[in-house]
Amino acid sequence: MKKLIVSQAPHIHGKENTRRLMLDVIIALIPAVLVSIYFFGLTAAHLVAVSVLSCVVVEFLIQKYLLKGKSSIGDLSAVVTGVLLALNLPVCSPWWMILIGSVVAIGIAKMTFGGLGQNFFNPALVGRVVLLVSFPVLMTSSAFRAPESKAALDFNSKAKLEALVASPKSDAFSGATPLALVKEELAKTDESGAKINTVKKIMDENPGKFSYSSILFARNGSAGEISAIALLLGFIYLLVRRVIKPYISLSILLTVVVFSGILWLANPERFTDPVFNLLTGGLLLGAFFMATDYVTSPMIAKGQIVFGIGIGVITVLIREFGAYPEGVSFAILIMNATVPLLNKFRPKRFAGEAHKK
Repeated sequence: MKKLIVSQAPHIHGKENTRRLMLDVIIALIPAVLVSIYFFGLTAAHLVAVSVLSCVVVEFLIQKYLLKGKSSIGDLSAVVTGVLLALNLPVCSPWWMILIGSVVAIGIAKMTFGGLGQNFFNPALVGRVVLLVSFPVLMTSSAFRAPESKAALDFNSKAKLEALVASPKSDAFSGATPLALVKEELAKTDESGAKINTVKKIMDENPGKFSYSSILFARNGSAGEISAIALLLGFIYLLVRRVIKPYISLSILLTVVVFSGILWLANPERFTDPVFNLLTGGLLLGAFFMATDYVTSPMIAKGQIVFGIGIGVITVLIREFGAYPEGVSFAILIMNATVPLLNKFRPKRFAGEAHKK
């Protein structure tokens, strides 16, 4: 009896191949990259270039000198990881931190498991989370400079970082991200231990940072969080090209809206509204480009919906009750671990045939 041999993920059918799919993802990310470069000039271009180059070189060296196999950098997967890693980092990230993230993403999260198609967790997100835990100040504080200034690239000491964040110069837009600011201000108490701030008070005192027009198009945070519109354009491109299906992304967004909406209606002084949660932080970047990764997401629609709901719930829980202001990266990685279980879902016709046997 002949055996059916199934190769490792990703499973490609028809005329498409891995390189073509990765190229489509790169094209979809171009709007977000261009918007970031438009706002921050060479600083953002430097971030993307260093990240992509680091990821490609690390993968090449590991395959050549450790695995001693054929190079796979031509499939562009390392380039995609590099771009996604860059978009998950603050624009002001120093080169050495980007390099560390690249080594973790490619060397540990991807190549340790055998390369593309065999990794359990999204490589770019593993790199980001390791950097977040290792360098929380650099990863949670934004300090952006105009293109002509090189100060944003120089974070070799804590004193320089603090000086840059506190700088009153008009060409600097610095400080905590909206999510971090809300969490920080809500945690403040008076001498008796009572909370001194509400969400409305915080937003009223920071109108420029919390206006919907601001968070919809341009806001501080990681490089990929600058424009919701740019991310949406990339998502539409991937849907049109049929590179991804909408189940995961829409499940995440709808869950975040519903869950955060329930909390907000229950206590609007303590919790932020659904629109704020939808447009701030890395939610759109994660929902459109990170959670939909072929290798680390479920194959069946039912599993994808459960996967997306889980990410949405965990994201809101971490944002509202956790120690970190952002929870998208942690949520996706946690749900990545459930993919083998979610892949147990089978289309009805397969399940029916198996039951008959």
